[in-house]
Amino acid sequence: MLTRKQHELLIFIHERLQEEGVPPSFDEMKDALDLKSKSGIHRLITALEERGFIRRLPNRARALEVIRLPEGYGAEQAPRASERPRGFSPSVIRGDLDRAPAEPRETGRPSPASIEDGEVSISIPVMGRIAAGVPISAIQDHTHNVSVPPDMIGLGTHYALTVNGDSMIEAGIFDGDTAIIRQTNSAEAGDIIVALVDEEEATLKRLRRKGASIALEAANPAYETRIFSQDRVKVQGRLVGLMRRY
Repeated sequence: MLTRKQHELLIFIHERLQEEGVPPSFDEMKDALDLKSKSGIHRLITALEERGFIRRLPNRARALEVIRLPEGYGAEQAPRASERPRGFSPSVIRGDLDRAPAEPRETGRPSPASIEDGEVSISIPVMGRIAAGVPISAIQDHTHNVSVPPDMIGLGTHYALTVNGDSMIEAGIFDGDTAIIRQTNSAEAGDIIVALVDEEEATLKRLRRKGASIALEAANPAYETRIFSQDRVKVQGRLVGLMRRY
């Protein structure tokens, strides 16, 4: 069985080979998986090679061949890795969301929580709804907690929001999903962010920069890109994962 990162890298390499006939560079792999160094890519490639998913071809630069793909690949429609914004590829946890009752505590600081199979998860607060469509009011108060695997969120302070709308469906984000957000006030172009506009409305969109302006871009052609002056938009967080009921 592949880990999530091994799976993501294998599919990314496969899609790039299908599109361009050559595998991605190590820098492109690093950026696509949001890793800080190429050493992590080397370890993932070695693991994929040992498991018989890829083969390195001798005496050729950037020479990788995909031998086989994970079982079930292609059974579900999903955004192509090459089409995802840099820094985010939807990491979806399926099944019933494990809700824990809200307790008074410092908002945004994760705490350990046990799940049924005995593994340790992290409990983070759900702070209301976020628009992926027509803008709604700004982030609401803490309503309940949700438990997520530690490897989904990594370091930092996190919170969750329920997605409302369909403007990000081509990025694999659907109405009713629970968005896992890493709290930050800065982001790079291409990141999917929680944007607070005019201190009044919160929306989940892809960040683009146009000169001195900020563009909030939907992932659905039915919605227009909205452009604002920089002083009107505040970054409240960056999307790092999703939870979905099936």
